[in-house]
Amino acid sequence: MSDALKHECGIAFIRLLKPLEYYKEKYGSAFYGVNKMYLMMEKQHNRGQDGAGFASIKLDTAPGERYISRVRSSESQPIQDIFAQINDRINKELDEHPEYAYDVDLQKKNIPYIGEVLLGHVRYGTFGKNSVESVHPFLRQNNWMHRNLIVAGNFNMTNNDVLFDNLVRLGQHPKDKVDTVTVMEKIGHFLDSEVAKLYKKLKKEGFNKNEASPQIADRLNVTKILKKSSRDWDGGYAMAGMLGHGDAFVLRDPAGIRPAYYYKDEEVVVVASERPVIQTVFNVAFEDVLELDPGKAIIIKKNGETSINRIMNSLERKACSFERIYFSRGSDAEIYEERKRLGRLLMPQVLKEIDHDTINTVFSFIPNTAETSFYGMVEAAQDELNKQKNETILSEKDTLTDERLSEILSSRLRTEKIAIKDAKLRTFITEDSSRDDLVAHVYDVTYGVVKQEDNLVIIDDSIVRGTTLKKSIIKMMDRLKPKKIVIVSSAPQIRYPDCYGIDMARLEGLVAFQAALELLKENGNYDLVEKVYEKCKAQENLADAEVQNFVKEIYDGFSDQEVSDKISELLSGTSVKATVKIIYQTVDNLHKACPKNLGDWYFTGNYPTAGGNRVVNKAFINFYEGKNERAY
Repeated sequence: MSDALKHECGIAFIRLLKPLEYYKEKYGSAFYGVNKMYLMMEKQHNRGQDGAGFASIKLDTAPGERYISRVRSSESQPIQDIFAQINDRINKELDEHPEYAYDVDLQKKNIPYIGEVLLGHVRYGTFGKNSVESVHPFLRQNNWMHRNLIVAGNFNMTNNDVLFDNLVRLGQHPKDKVDTVTVMEKIGHFLDSEVAKLYKKLKKEGFNKNEASPQIADRLNVTKILKKSSRDWDGGYAMAGMLGHGDAFVLRDPAGIRPAYYYKDEEVVVVASERPVIQTVFNVAFEDVLELDPGKAIIIKKNGETSINRIMNSLERKACSFERIYFSRGSDAEIYEERKRLGRLLMPQVLKEIDHDTINTVFSFIPNTAETSFYGMVEAAQDELNKQKNETILSEKDTLTDERLSEILSSRLRTEKIAIKDAKLRTFITEDSSRDDLVAHVYDVTYGVVKQEDNLVIIDDSIVRGTTLKKSIIKMMDRLKPKKIVIVSSAPQIRYPDCYGIDMARLEGLVAFQAALELLKENGNYDLVEKVYEKCKAQENLADAEVQNFVKEIYDGFSDQEVSDKISELLSGTSVKATVKIIYQTVDNLHKACPKNLGDWYFTGNYPTAGGNRVVNKAFINFYEGKNERAY
């Protein structure tokens, strides 16, 4: 993607269902779980490179033995950093105690990180916070084993103020207002309450304190805790948690906004944010990795019993389409085909823009994630070229010679690697003009393959802010002197902020919003901006369920084409000599390409939860009042 767009995070969970000795005998190492966790996190590094964390729990440890280990990093290569720390610690123990090498019981007792329940997390820094304290997993400690809680997730809550106030009403004093804290403390509150109730009941049954502990582990109702904890949550989430004694869970939001996949056999239960990660790391088939249904949790008890339980009533499924367009790994079989389909479905618009002149058109893509959509677009372009060849042959059939036939058949689609992304250039000079010149050279181009009579068609995943297109890509493409530059977005126009985990929170940063404002000015209707502001302000004290998205009115008077044409104008500037056209995917075609992931709020303004409408209105209020801050 030409715009730097960050996604919050990815999760990886492993529960070993056999004793560690089993993995030592079968796979040669009691560190089997740690090794697999490293692979799962590395295979999801696309989901977060600002921070990484790992936590493990050992089952059935004796009092006084350490049973929880955690390591987190916000270094430049955080996954490598945390596993280097783990590796160094393991090697240190083995060097100092050679007797541990062949004794799994001693390894489990004395070496940290080796456990049966493991949780990993990768993240991008958001809200300007990227210290190690902001890195998952989070730990809520207690001397009662059952009350220790470890939480990590791929989530964002829209109603964090409400969640914070609810905790205060419960008598708590949360250390921060961020949703990671409020979510964990809410789960922790009901965990504490449930443990206390169970102990009281067991005491009546005649169990003493020592005898009650294993009974609590057996009877603890994780489903009940999650139902109570999540009652007021509004957002998108795949939430993973581990309790100190060994129970674990992964919970998905009721609209299915954030992804979660799982696999189970007699050896392991595995959960990850992406299906191909599990397929690759555990060498299992596509159909063996299942999607966790929205509103449900996979719950693994200490004894290994695994169940899928309904926690919340599911909403209309609105799984994030950006997962399919950009964020998730393209090695997923379904995602790969969907991305190709996105490119293919754009071809009618492209052909219209180039007047069906495939002979004098060079097709390319903006590296690297748009490559799959490019393949789909090229396949459709090849179909068009073949059609043109057939029509030419049929029209000339009476005079056709072998030489002319060879000439027609020899026509080839022209595909080239035009855009080349250089290593990240450091803008070491703060003067604006100097910085702009350096930014313009983030991309380089391939010279000598584009003629002056050519159209140049370049596909990108999406166009969010358009900054890189304007300052770098279009200017560099114009150096090749094409007749026309057509920038194709495999995603529709991004008109509204996200509030469920994608880092695009400010309306004024979206080029589609900028284009709509320019159109309002040109048409003499800019007073609509104040009217929308007044409507948004009037809703500030309403309950989330009563709030409407009035920002839609900014776009209502314009067709998609009008907004696209204005974006083309804004991004090309006056110095570009070629004609520049921006083509966007339609929302209808997006749904055709990605039929299971219909979450499209950033394109349509149709938010899947009540809190979304509050966020978009707040973003508009911030824009109008000149506040440079997030709306959630």
